[in-house]
Amino acid sequence: QVQLVESGGGLVQPGGSLRLSCAASGNIFSIHVMGWYRQVPGKQRELVATITRAGSTNYATSVKGRFTISRDNARNTVYLQMNSLKPEDTAVYYCTVNYGSSWGQGTQVVVSS
Repeated sequence: QVQLVESGGGLVQPGGSLRLSCAASGNIFSIHVMGWYRQVPGKQRELVATITRAGSTNYATSVKGRFTISRDNARNTVYLQMNSLKPEDTAVYYCTVNYGSSWGQGTQVVVSS
């Protein structure tokens, strides 16, 4: 079992930036892919970005060019740098490993003026 703890959410104005972090503990040797999903009330959780142990990345079309996912394997931590934020990026952001085998508790991101 892998435990995930996110941090870094908050309130930011449109056009601003935030950096999310997610630290993994527990059975870290089972982790191959780390990623971020987001969810707004009444909608399904959607993929934002993923990164493999080797560093291959995948992004949702809506965030490509604005968000950057990175990973520090030595610290078992994944990051999501979010730039040029838009109101439609407002959501609870969840960290996950291996496409949903474990989830963090979520961190709220609000983009509003």
